This record gives sequence, C-alpha cells and structure tokens, in this order.
Amino acid sequence: MRFLDARLIFPVLLAWVLGTALQLQQAHLWDGYRYGLAALASVLAFAFLCWREKAWWVKGLVATLATGVLAFSATGLRSHYYLQDALPAALEGQDLLVTGVVAGMAQRSEAGLRFRLDVESALLAGKPVQLPARLYLSWYAGPLGPAGSGSTGLEMQRSPAALAAGERWQLAVRLKAPHGGSNPHGFDYELWLWEQDLQATGYVRAGPRDAPAQRLAATWLHPVEQLRQRVRDAVFERVADRKLAGVIAALVVGDQAAIERADWDVFRATGVAHLMSISGLHITMFAWVAALAVGSLWRRSGRLCLAVPAPNAALLGGIVLASAYALFSGWGVPAQRTILMLASVGLLRWLGKKWPWPLVWMLACAVVVLADPWALLQAGFWLSFVAVGMLFATDAGRSPPAADPPDALTPVTSRDRVGRVWQHARAMWHEQGVMTAALAPLTLLLFGQVSVVGLVANLLAIPWVTLVVTPLAMAGALVPVLWDAAALSIQGMTLVLQGFAAWPVATISVPQAPLWAGVAGVLGGALLVFPSPWHLRLLGLPLLIPVVFWQTPAPAPGHFELLVADIGQGNAVLVRTARHALVYDSGPRFSRESDAGQRVVVPLLRALDVTVDTLVLSHRDSDHTGGAAAILAMQPGATLLSSIEASHELQNLRPATRCAAGQRWHWDGVDFEFLHPAVEDYLATVKSNGMSCVLRISNGQQTALLAGDIEVPQEARLLADVGSREKLKADVLLVPHHGSKTSSSAPFLDAVAPQIAFVQSGYRNRFGHPAAPVLARYQERGIHLYTSPRCGAATWQSNAPGQVGCERERRLRYWHHRAP
Repeated sequence: MRFLDARLIFPVLLAWVLGTALQLQQAHLWDGYRYGLAALASVLAFAFLCWREKAWWVKGLVATLATGVLAFSATGLRSHYYLQDALPAALEGQDLLVTGVVAGMAQRSEAGLRFRLDVESALLAGKPVQLPARLYLSWYAGPLGPAGSGSTGLEMQRSPAALAAGERWQLAVRLKAPHGGSNPHGFDYELWLWEQDLQATGYVRAGPRDAPAQRLAATWLHPVEQLRQRVRDAVFERVADRKLAGVIAALVVGDQAAIERADWDVFRATGVAHLMSISGLHITMFAWVAALAVGSLWRRSGRLCLAVPAPNAALLGGIVLASAYALFSGWGVPAQRTILMLASVGLLRWLGKKWPWPLVWMLACAVVVLADPWALLQAGFWLSFVAVGMLFATDAGRSPPAADPPDALTPVTSRDRVGRVWQHARAMWHEQGVMTAALAPLTLLLFGQVSVVGLVANLLAIPWVTLVVTPLAMAGALVPVLWDAAALSIQGMTLVLQGFAAWPVATISVPQAPLWAGVAGVLGGALLVFPSPWHLRLLGLPLLIPVVFWQTPAPAPGHFELLVADIGQGNAVLVRTARHALVYDSGPRFSRESDAGQRVVVPLLRALDVTVDTLVLSHRDSDHTGGAAAILAMQPGATLLSSIEASHELQNLRPATRCAAGQRWHWDGVDFEFLHPAVEDYLATVKSNGMSCVLRISNGQQTALLAGDIEVPQEARLLADVGSREKLKADVLLVPHHGSKTSSSAPFLDAVAPQIAFVQSGYRNRFGHPAAPVLARYQERGIHLYTSPRCGAATWQSNAPGQVGCERERRLRYWHHRAP
C-alpha cells in the first residue's frame, strides 16, 4: 500500500510546523526522557499505519498527530542536547585563560572589537575547565571597570589587537551566561545568541594586571572567513568614504554592521533595508543568473547534455553557486532559509514533480523549520514566506506571457522590444504592489510602522541594487576599480532615498497590535490582492481595522503608570498619565552607533504610540543621557528638563530647562514635583551624581520617587530639610544609583518607606550593582525589590499598587537565562 495518500501531504507538513511552534512556547524544557517517549510514541503511530490497510481519513488523522508529536519532541530533544554545553554558573565572572581560534571577521567600532572564538582549551587558576564550544567576546578600548580596591578611577585596557579569522590566540577573559534585555515588543537578544550557537558572552581582560593577549599562530581553519575578511579590508582600503564602503561590504561579504546607523535609518524609512543585506532576494537573483549561465555553457557540449539534461544541470548549478555565494556572505540565517527553500523546490523539479503551489510553499516552510525550528520566531521568516505565498497565490511572480515567437525571417522591430519592456515593467509593478499590500499589515504587527514611500522606493531600488550595485560590488572582488563605480551608484541611490525619507509622511507608525489583530490584518491584506472579484476583495478591508486602528490602553484620569525599561546599566523610566507622558533618563550609550534610546526606548515609544511631553535627564552621566539624542529626534515637541551644564552637547539639540527643587506641574490629576537639586547647587561645585534631579509623582493616593544617582550626602540633605522630608514618603522607589553602596542609607529608606523598589542595572555589571549591603537593607525592611536582570522591564500602575508586571516572566521561554 502507499504509506501516505497524496491528499495528506499538506496536513502532515503543516503538522510539523505546528508541532514545532507548540514546543517553542515552553517556558521550561522537559526532561530528555519525556521527549524521547513522545518521539517513540510517534514512531509507533507510523508503524500502526503500515500494519494494515486503513481509510484515508484514519491515516490522515494518525499521520498528522504523529508528525506534530514528532516535531515537538525532536525540537525538545535538540534543545535539551544543546543546553548540555552551557556555561557552568560557577565560571561566570571568573578570570579565565582561554586558547582558541578566531571564528569569523571581527566587528570593529570606536568602543573596541566584537568577535567569535572557537575554544580549544581553558584554564582557571592553572586548572583546566570546560567551556562552551564557541564564545562571543568583546575587546574594549579605554576604561573597562574599577581600577581596584580603594581606587576611584577606571582601569585602562590595552588597545585591541588586529584579530584575523583563523588565528589562534591566548586571551584572558571573563564570561557570563547569555543575557539580554527583556522589553515589551523588544528584540530577543538571547534567542539570537541561541540561534547562533553562542552559549557564553564576555570580554577580554587586557588591563595592566592581566596576562597579555598572545597571538600563537595563523591556521588554515575558517578559510572562507579569512577570505571574507581580506575582501572587506580591501573594500575599506579602496573606497575612501566609509559610509559607501560599509554598504559595499554589506552587499559583498554580508557585514551589515559596516553600514552606519544614519544610513540604516534612511533605508528603513524607505522600506529598502532588505536590499542592503544578503537577503533572499539577492540569493534568488544570483541563483537565477547562475542557472542561466550554467545552462548556456552546458548546452555547448553534446556529451554533457547526453549525460545530464541542460535544464537539470542549470538547476543544480544555480543552487550550488547560490550556496557558495551564501557561504561567502557569512551564511546568515536568512541566507540559509533561502538556500533550503531553493533546494526544496529544485528537488521537486529534478524529480519531475508538479505539485500545486500550496504544497510547494508548505514544503519549503517545513524544510526550513526542520533545519531551524527557531526561525518561526523571526520576523524575517514570516515576511519571506508570506511574500512568497502571496506571489504564488496571485501568480504575480510568474513572468509575463511572451509574445508569439517571430518567424526566423521576420525582423524584431523596436515596437516589439518596447512592448516586451512594457510587459516586464507592468509585471514588476504588479508584483511590488502585491508585496506591499500583503506585507503592510504584517509589517505593522512586527515593527509598528510601515513605509508609505516603500512602493515607489523599491520600484527604483530593487532593479538598481540587484542589476547595478550588487554586480559591481561583487565584481570588485576581482577587479577592485569596479568598487569605485559601485560607490558612485550607491551614492546616487542614497541621495534619492534621502529625499524620499525626508517626506513628512514617509512612514506611518501605529501601536503594535496583539497577535489576533495581526493575523486578521494579514488575512485582510491577502484578500485584497487575491485574484477574485472586487466585491470579495473588499471584504479584506474590515479585517485591516484592528491592526491599523489599535490603541494601547492608557491610565485612567487621576492615575499614572511606570514602565521601568530593561536597558542594562543605566536609568530609563516611562511615566504615563491619561493624556501625557514623561521619560525619566534615556539609558546608556553603548557606542557611537548604538545607545539605549535607539535600541530600546524609541522602539518602545513607537510600539505604545506614546508622544512624550517631557524628557527629564537627571544628570550628565552617559548611562542616563546616552539615548537622549535618539529620543529627542523622535519627539520634536518634547520639553527637556535637566541639570546638565550649559556647555553639554545635548543643549545644541534641545535647550534644557534646569530642574530645581520646588518646580511643579499637574497632569490629568497627577502631581509632579522636583525635590532636588536646589537652585544654589548650580553655583557650587558638586559632582554629577549629586546634581541628580529627584522627581516625586503622586495622585494623592500613591506616590513614586525617582531618585537618579543621589548619594548619601544628598539623601542626608533631603532628610534635613523639613519640607523635603515630608515629601519623601513614597510607595514606589527607583533605587538611587542602581543600588550602589554609596546610596540607599538606612535613614533615607526609613523616611521613604517604600513597599516596592526598582533597580535598573546590567547583569553582572562591572560595578557590582546592586551591592550586597544595600540589598540587605531593603530586605531587612521588607521592601519588595525588583531588579532588571531578573524582572526585565517592570510595569507598575497606581490603580493596582500591589502588582508588578515583569516582562521576563511574561515572555519567558526555555532559552532565556534565569539570573540568580
């Protein structure tokens, strides 16, 4: 008998995807034997199908359930096995001497280097220890951490060495478990590390008391990465403008980090960001061109055509060469997905199978999920497969019908050529229109914004990048002078895109809707582009309403909400009332191209559709002001209140009004008041922490105190002032100075007497915040303490004062690290 009826292929493939998706919802992994028993049960179910002939619906039900269970258990077993190589908790924060091979191109910034190291051996105090197979390391330039006991300075690092892929190095390092921020609608950094097979992160210790880094040898390991690095370095040597060189490097070797942040902003605003990395479009186009070239050359040999038909040779050659291109570009996850999809479709054609498009689409989806189960949680996966599905369903991806072939004696006229060009242009316009309409609801769901100019920008950029820029950039690896031409073509395109991005309504931002609204929106977009009568297509419009017009619930009048963001070592708190919003501090600056404002706060404000009325920067330290420029750029109407000096660089972006004790305002039944610093403090010499703006927020029933980085002298001063002391009593406290031992004195805590306190600090940060004595003082007083590493972003509302929502607990999955 046939093991599986053809009618059951689609539900079986779908069952594999759904079974995998169900496993990805687990907060905790089962024991390995449970997954093993589930896998065994599914195998026995398949054996039952082979026992005797059964009705097709019985086979379908059993096969579908068994496939789903097998997918669930296989993903669980794979995850369970993967975690066996995790970093032992006892090795976190220890000084280790590691010998290993640089596994790829190092990413350089003004902050230092980031690179991957394949571990060969590791020593702790001279004794061998076991580490994960691959580490993700940073080698910082400049100050790293406290210089030592009794010192108030920062230890200076030796400058990072020029690392090259394939080199063997011996390095002094400190490691920690993979740990990232957890914010509403935020990027899942720990999932990214999981997919990259990186189970430990850390930094190179290169201080004066650390063992110096040693380059031991150059090896032949990672030859592709060595070649990629040589090509990238050659690009930057040839092209003087680093902005243009960065785009070329991204297109040739897949180094997306080489593109500067300002350019990424333009590309995202115009909807062409997918063209500036080695995406599925590039690889598919490369496979198509390669197949044409292989087929043309293959047909020149009759012997080869007799051995393997030219169409099959072209198909195989295109996939093989596209795989080589994907490998050279870094073998990123999007590239892997594209190669798997091409290989799946190519195999069907090789075997002469003519499956209907839903089966082909679902096969490609199932194959990708089989190879990478966690792709289901990536935005790129859904954008790719929804786009491909829409093109399949609408036949928009099919080439326009060719005219009848002319007779050999009939010359091809200019009118014929113009007609063919017009046909291809119409097909391209139709295809891009289908993509834009179908993906707009999904883009709103995933990112909270969509490019209005994206349709026109892509119509110009797609052919320019794929037919001009990318070929020139790739050919430059053989003839470097062509990189100059590629740079000029990029420069011209960028000027056009900057013009589009400058339009007042270049993008539309809406609050990010819940999943059900997003699914309805995607279905609505699909109905609008599906080839059917217009009265049926218009049924898709009501389905778009939830995702387009979704509104994030705001506090009721007379109440307020605190959202304490998870931004690492720094402060950033969003305060909302019924119709107003305030941001207290903007988080740290990580590098010239990255800060907490751009990475966390701005996306959070966009996802919640929040208009900021006031930005308060408590004081000048970079872990409080690092993200301010990004927030001010997004919020042109926000007032800036701060204690920063008149010469501070932020004053050039938005003149700041000084915060001072006694300054008050009233929003929607909620009072805001500064308790510190005093006006006379601006005339004295006070270190930056002592100038922190202390903000009191109260609705008469509940009170929150945001204390910045004040230390014991400022706490004592607030206690000594009768007027301030009476106002210190609060239900919620933002712990001063991230829990430093220089703050949170016992008299201060007794006066504030909070029920809940929040500590914003980085996991295993270099300062040791929050300090153990400080934690003890909070515990002695029965204060519920919530720290960013354990809670992630924390939400507190005045109408439910006893409840705190922790984002890390809400979205917990088994790959997320649990901080001790």
